[in-house]
Amino acid sequence: MIEIIEMTEAQVPQIALMEKEIFSDAWSENSVRGELHNELALWLTAMDGETVAGYIGSQTVLGEADMLNLAVRTEYRRQGIGRQLVEELISRLDAHCLTLEVRVTNENAIRLYQSLGFLQVGRRKNYYQKPREDALILRKEWGK
Repeated sequence: MIEIIEMTEAQVPQIALMEKEIFSDAWSENSVRGELHNELALWLTAMDGETVAGYIGSQTVLGEADMLNLAVRTEYRRQGIGRQLVEELISRLDAHCLTLEVRVTNENAIRLYQSLGFLQVGRRKNYYQKPREDALILRKEWGK
């Protein structure tokens, strides 16, 4: 059974390894660890026992949150964990909106975000470098 909790120091090495496996512009272990001490940050992990099945990270400034990362370990995909992480993040944020960037070719992620009520509000040209690609800027607003 998956349990969603706030990220702890013990989970940082698994998250950093997932970053390297999933993203071409991975966060280092020290960068992930630094978020534990960032008062603007909220990172959640989807735990299957001692295994990090997925994680999501955000930072909030003046009631507006930015999603930094969302990842689900390959063997846990297509089980709704990404959706659970986004929904749980939104429920815990002290914010009125959440903004994120997603690769224009990441159709699965775009479908997930749209199904959660995110709308496209812009596009960042050549935002990603490996490979070079535009990002869609998606945003969801709610009343709090």
